[in-house]
Amino acid sequence: MAKYSKVAKDECIACGICVTVAPEIFEDDGEGYAENVYAGDGNHGVAEISEDLHDDLLDAAQRCPTEAVKVSDMPFA
Repeated sequence: MAKYSKVAKDECIACGICVTVAPEIFEDDGEGYAENVYAGDGNHGVAEISEDLHDDLLDAAQRCPTEAVKVSDMPFA
């Protein structure tokens, strides 16, 4: 099943958990906040996350203390 993700920056507290758990998907934006950079997504939530990264994606979402990491079966935009 397809998975898409983005980070709700207004909910992100810059803890870095998602970047540590899923560095292939998330990076620091330079201001400390996370964003989805997978396949050049630009944090829009439109790039389908590779199936081999689904476990890391779901782990990052579950560990996010503010639930800022959003995951969907459909593109966000």
